[in-house]
Amino acid sequence: MKEWFGFAVAWLLLKFLGMLPRSLAREIAAATVRILLATLPKLRRIALFNLRLAFPEWTDERRRETIRTMARYLGWQAVEFARFPQYNRGNIDEIIEIEGHENFLEAQRRGKGVLILTGHIGAWEVSSFAHAVYGYPMHFMARPLDNARLDRFVNRYRCLSGNQPIYKNESARAVLKAINNAGIVGVLADQNTLPEEGAFVEFFGKAACTTTGIARLALHTGAAVVPGYAVWDAASRKYKLCFEPAVGLVQTGDAERDIFENTQRFAKITECIIQKFPEQWVWVHARWKTRPKGEPPVYDFL
Repeated sequence: MKEWFGFAVAWLLLKFLGMLPRSLAREIAAATVRILLATLPKLRRIALFNLRLAFPEWTDERRRETIRTMARYLGWQAVEFARFPQYNRGNIDEIIEIEGHENFLEAQRRGKGVLILTGHIGAWEVSSFAHAVYGYPMHFMARPLDNARLDRFVNRYRCLSGNQPIYKNESARAVLKAINNAGIVGVLADQNTLPEEGAFVEFFGKAACTTTGIARLALHTGAAVVPGYAVWDAASRKYKLCFEPAVGLVQTGDAERDIFENTQRFAKITECIIQKFPEQWVWVHARWKTRPKGEPPVYDFL
């Protein structure tokens, strides 16, 4: 019953937002996210803590304003997600444009597959959807939602433009198959990871357990690693899907060192992107939750 209720609420919300004029839907969605954050003080505490850690020179007022702006962008992304069935090659340019696409195309021409290094910044759902609409469908790494009906519904929207999910329990074989076929795989690499799945690298000046999967795949397959992300551009009033040049890999012959050094390199790139667009990253995630053995918790209020 609980699963059906959760699915019904999400279904009704997305259908409702999708029917409204875009500007009105964005106002409603942004207000809804702000209300949700106001009723979930733990998430606000995490966000403020993270911002103090990342930007100790900021005032608390600037941090609170960043959280308010983040909420707006999250609401806006929900609206774009709800409108996925309406977007196609004829109108996608109205909401998003590509910048630096030559970087992606150059990496693709190598013929060994492309790993898109990305994170929960800007409109990450829109970025992969739009790139597929432009003619470059990809596989994306996903963790199944606890609600199976909702998971199927969400992924149906995600895949409307030709993308395909790769779930965690099938990731290794499916990713290798995609890369070996010179495919494209998008990986969100900015979240907290368990020690057995990652390495502790510096992120905003503090050790953060970070997935080593991208480094292992790139070193094993020769796939190019291209940073890609979509952020809101106020000047054009559109999202910009940005691709940076492929990352040069550290290859010393020492496998473990190479995995660590490249994971650190990828984390630094992600950090630099967040520093440019701090109000567009999801600060409510407990990014530094996993700690090295023997180190006390960072979030002592959780």
